[in-house]
Amino acid sequence: MDASRAAAARLRSVVAVCACGAVLLSGCSAAASSGERQAATAQAAQPAAPARAGADLEADYLRVIKDVLPSVVQIQASNDLGSGVVYDGRGHIVTNAHVVGDEKTFQVTTANSQEPLSASLVSSYPEQDLAVIKLDKVPAGLRAATFGDSAKVEVGQIVLAMGSPLGLSSSVTQGIVSATGRTVTEGRSGGGTGATIGNMVQTSADINPGNSGGALVNLDGQVIGIPTLAATDPQLGGSSAPGIGFAIPASMVKTIAGQIVRSGKVTDSGRAALGITARTFVDDSFQPAGAVVVDVKSGGAADKAGLEPGDVITKLGDTPITTVTSLSEALAADRPGQRTTVTFARGGGSRTVGVTLGEQ
Repeated sequence: MDASRAAAARLRSVVAVCACGAVLLSGCSAAASSGERQAATAQAAQPAAPARAGADLEADYLRVIKDVLPSVVQIQASNDLGSGVVYDGRGHIVTNAHVVGDEKTFQVTTANSQEPLSASLVSSYPEQDLAVIKLDKVPAGLRAATFGDSAKVEVGQIVLAMGSPLGLSSSVTQGIVSATGRTVTEGRSGGGTGATIGNMVQTSADINPGNSGGALVNLDGQVIGIPTLAATDPQLGGSSAPGIGFAIPASMVKTIAGQIVRSGKVTDSGRAALGITARTFVDDSFQPAGAVVVDVKSGGAADKAGLEPGDVITKLGDTPITTVTSLSEALAADRPGQRTTVTFARGGGSRTVGVTLGEQ
């Protein structure tokens, strides 16, 4: 009987401990010790952490915008409006080739200028949809942007797109890096160059008309790309697809713009070429089935490999070729001097030859 009462007493003790634990977790600790009250207070304070993190992110946004937005300008051509990024303190501004078009002179509005400033074209490189213009007179306080390393761009990074969408100067949108290494071909409508551009940065930050040539910026205040185009959705009548935009990577921008600033032109494109003029070949079923060679550049890569006008290229390396665009995209992924193969149809048969790619 004594043993039974002792067991019951132990059971009541366990229940009391569990109840006390429940009271502590709920924050009601009238009978708790001072140390227990401090622990409960600390637990109650923990939900405030996300608010602090949100405040820190907002502070990052404000800091980056304050640092970089003065380096983003609005460019007005006679028939077009776009954006640009101050490349150096001498008044060079990098933008898209499709923003400058065939124009030679421009009006530029900086974040700090009350009146537009005149600028002149240095050189345009439509093959990469990049151009450099230069202010005729450099204003005091002009701030050059800092360009980042494209190799360090990662999917998921928070980015801000800065520019003049629809003429609304100094506008900022927010998103993330959605993908890297995209190869994208521009259309030719609306002033597009038709360029095939490799290694582009895909972003969910909104890219609208007028954003072209602006800045895609990380939270370190570095320009990681030049926003260039938005994807279009055929089901929406060719309208921009929300949240799918593309920017030319900063490393390519520095390569092209740097050459233009130093030499007044691009001397080393870094882009592979076959040395041909081609068009899309359509088979008997009216389906695209390759790129037919129209002309072969004497001494070029294709000429040395034995390609002739009329040959239909169906594969570059292991990549199937069905259109001129797919050939351009395949070449954009390769480098000058790279050794690969070309498969083509001639006279009812198929041939494969080795080729050393040239430079565009």
